Amino acid sequence: MPKATTKAFTFVCGPDDFLVNRIGKERFDTLVAEAQADDFSREIINGFAGNVDEVETAVNRFRDAVQTVPMFGGKRVVWLKDVSFLADNVTGRAEGTLKQVEALQEILARVNPDEVAVVVTAAPVDRRRSFPKWCEANGDFALAGGDGEGAAEALAGVALAEARALGASFGEGALEILLTKVGANTRLLTEEIHKLATYVGDPAVIEAAHVVELTPNMAEGDFFEAAERFFAGDLPGTLRALQQHFFTGGDARPILSSLQNRNRILIQARVLIDAGDLRAPGPYGFDKAAWARAQAAYARHFGGDTEKSAYNLFTQNQWYAGKLVSTGRLPTLRRLIDNQQEFIAAFEAIIQRPNDQETVLREMAVRCLT
Repeated sequence: MPKATTKAFTFVCGPDDFLVNRIGKERFDTLVAEAQADDFSREIINGFAGNVDEVETAVNRFRDAVQTVPMFGGKRVVWLKDVSFLADNVTGRAEGTLKQVEALQEILARVNPDEVAVVVTAAPVDRRRSFPKWCEANGDFALAGGDGEGAAEALAGVALAEARALGASFGEGALEILLTKVGANTRLLTEEIHKLATYVGDPAVIEAAHVVELTPNMAEGDFFEAAERFFAGDLPGTLRALQQHFFTGGDARPILSSLQNRNRILIQARVLIDAGDLRAPGPYGFDKAAWARAQAAYARHFGGDTEKSAYNLFTQNQWYAGKLVSTGRLPTLRRLIDNQQEFIAAFEAIIQRPNDQETVLREMAVRCLT
């Protein structure tokens, strides 16, 4: 269990509401136990707000809860939960909301930790603003899930901790495959780990094969297994993945889109590696310093795009891009360009032969991988 804080309040924030609330609940439960707070001495305030009026209501309720004297004496514990008005959205940017955030800061600044223990959880949060910075400086601050590149590492940490709690561990490559298939959804990630740990039994080692077989592709737009087998140069595995995809009623176009997007990323990475701007990625992806230098040198040539796109390598997560490149053997630039031409030809073929989509993709895979 987390140690008791010596600060006046605890502030937990991050991009993932599931992870933020789980950590917040751990802190709240710890404070309740330390204060021996009964049902009359603990209170949870809902901080979710869809407009300025709801923000004001939440802040006022929180103020009342913090200032209320316990009926039977002792220390109160208050949790302002699911705060949504600190995000960079319409409600968060409203002038009335900003005034209420100032009021919230005043309340927290006056908290007497000897009389009341306070936990605030918020997701997502615009950390460019002054309030989160003030909380970091004055409270027991926790960033759940990390930002940017650190988010992927934090997600891996959550998976490892969840597996340990279940008495399970990951075999070689299993965790990386799981994160790629599930995506940045902590709730789904923990549910999948519970399922996999139950399936493998004792000894509870979750292998890569278990993840491939049992975990569906939940990351948006990622038809993982076919692309994974294809870029690993595994023709039999690619053909099996295609057969399974079409057996369940799948369509060729999303697979082609997935292959094209990944191939575009690999072309850009291959060029930078051949030019010496990047080194082949290791277990933790591309070298961060080299990635930053390459991004500073070449990102401007992409027109300043910031939205995630396969057309711009530097809009990809550095860790994820490294995993794509390090899976299997990185093809030559000539092979990658030929792949792209084959994908275009396959797309044109399924327009002409809409009832032979599986055959078209199987023929394409044979041409590319032999």
